[in-house]
Amino acid sequence: MSLFSIAGLQLELSNRNNLHLIESEINQLMLRCPWIEMVMLGELSPFGSGTSQARDLPGESEQFFCDLAASHGIWLLPGSMYERSEGEIFNTASVINPAGEVVVRYRKMFPFCPYEKDVSAGTDFAVFEIPEVGKFGVSICYDSWFAETTRAMVCMGAEVILHPTLTNTIDRDAELAIVRASAVSNQCYFVDINVAGPIGNGRSIIVGPGGEVIHQAGEQREVIAVQLDLDYVRRVRESGWQGLGQVLKSFRDSSTVFPQYGDSGIKPMQLENLGPLELPTRKSGE
Repeated sequence: MSLFSIAGLQLELSNRNNLHLIESEINQLMLRCPWIEMVMLGELSPFGSGTSQARDLPGESEQFFCDLAASHGIWLLPGSMYERSEGEIFNTASVINPAGEVVVRYRKMFPFCPYEKDVSAGTDFAVFEIPEVGKFGVSICYDSWFAETTRAMVCMGAEVILHPTLTNTIDRDAELAIVRASAVSNQCYFVDINVAGPIGNGRSIIVGPGGEVIHQAGEQREVIAVQLDLDYVRRVRESGWQGLGQVLKSFRDSSTVFPQYGDSGIKPMQLENLGPLELPTRKSGE
C-alpha cells in the first residue's frame, strides 16, 4: 500500500515551553482526522529558538512525544529541539513510530550560521523506512539551501523529504522556490512545515515529484492534511513527470566528475576568495 496520510501542523508558537499546546493540537487533529498516519511540526516547535532551552536526548521531553505518538498510534516528527551532548549543542529532530519508539534522530547539518553560531553541525543523514509504504528522509530548514543534502537522501532511497522549518525572514519566498526545485530535480515529495507567528511567518508548502504545489499555507495557524502516493513517485522516476525528464536515471548514468565533489584535482578558488563566514556589519560612511 503506497498511500500515506500526513498532517503538517503550522502552529502559532513562541520561545517557551509549547509541549501542552502541541499536545492539545494533536489531540484535536486526531479527533477530527482519525485517518492521519503521521503528524509533523516546524523546526524548534517544542521550546522555541533559544539554545538555553537545550535538552538531553533521550530525555523527558522526547519521551513526552513518544508517549503522545503511542497514545494515538501515529508516526510523529515534533519539529526539532536543541540537544545537549558532550558539551555541544545540536539542532535535532526525532522521528517516532506508532509504538512510541524513536527510529532515528537527525542533527541539522547546516546550522544557520553565522546566526546559529553556538550550534554544532551534524554529520549523518537520516533515511528511514515505513513498512509497506516507502522511505523517508529528514532535513531541517537551512539544510535545503544545499542541494547536496536532498540528493544524498534520494540516493539513499528517500521518496519523501520531511523538512521542519523555522523562518520569519524576507527570504521565505526563496525557500519556497528551493522546495519546488528540490522536489522536481529529485522526483520526490517535499514536505516543508514552518512555524507561524510570533516566531515564524508560516507559508508551509507540500510539493509533489513534478514540482507541483499540493498545498501552500498562509501565514496563520493552519492544519495541512494530505495523502501522499508513493507509487506516483516511482512512476515519475521510471518514466518522467508527464512522460518528460527521467532526471535520476540521467544522474545515475552520467560519467561527469563535478569539480566540487571528489578528487577532481580542481580547487574551488572562487569559493575560497569569499572570505570568512561572519555576521554582516554596517558599512561606515554609507
